[in-house]
Amino acid sequence: MTLDREKPLLRVVLTDVNANVVQAWRAAFADTPEVEIHKGSILTRPADAWVSPTNSRGRMDGGVDAVVKRHLGAGIQLRVQRAIRDQFGAAMPVGSAVCVPSGATNPRFLISTPTMEQSAQDVSETLNVALACAAAFQAIHTQNEREPGSIASVALVGMGAATGRVPARVCANLMWTGYTLFNDYHFRDYDDLRRTIRTQLDDIDSRPEEERVRVTVPTVAGARRSRG
Repeated sequence: MTLDREKPLLRVVLTDVNANVVQAWRAAFADTPEVEIHKGSILTRPADAWVSPTNSRGRMDGGVDAVVKRHLGAGIQLRVQRAIRDQFGAAMPVGSAVCVPSGATNPRFLISTPTMEQSAQDVSETLNVALACAAAFQAIHTQNEREPGSIASVALVGMGAATGRVPARVCANLMWTGYTLFNDYHFRDYDDLRRTIRTQLDDIDSRPEEERVRVTVPTVAGARRSRG
C-alpha cells in the first residue's frame, strides 16, 4: 500500500437516473465539491472511463451493464470476460476490477467492478458497494501507472442501488468511503484493499445509516508517494 499525499488529478462525475441516489450523493459529498453530481444517464457523460457495476463473471445482462453493452456493442462483454479470465480465473471477486479498452472514443476505457457475485443479487446488507467503488478507483491507479494520464476523468453510477437493492443513502455513503480511500491510498493489490475495508467497516451495521465512514489505513514503513 502507498500513501497518497497529493490529491490525484482526476475529474470524478457521479451520474444516475435515480433522483433519490442523486439527492443522497449531494448530502454525502457535500464537503467534496470537486466531485460533479448529475441526474441523467451515464451514456450522456463524456469521460475517459465509465465504471459499470457488474457481477463476478462479467455477464452484462442487467442494469447499467446491459445499457452499456447495448451502447458499446457486444464486444465489450467479451473484452471484460477475457480480462477477468486473465487476471482472476473463472470469476472476479467483489472488491476487484478490470479496466479494458472500450473500442470507442467516449469512453476510452470501461472499468467493470462486481457489486455482486450473481446477477440481480440483493447486496443491501453487505459492504459490496464500498469494495466495488474502491476497486474501481484502484483500477484507475493501475491504468495510470501503466499509461500515465490515460484516465483523467471517470463517470460512475449509483452502485448497487438498483438491482442490488442498496438504499440510496447507504449507497452514497459507501461510495464516499471508496472515493476518499482513493484520494488517500494506493494499495499493493486487491487483496490488500479488501482486507483493509472489511477490517475497518466490520462494525458498520451498528452505526447510523446516515453516518459516513472514512477508512484510515496505518502508515506502512517505506511507503512511497503515489501520483494517483
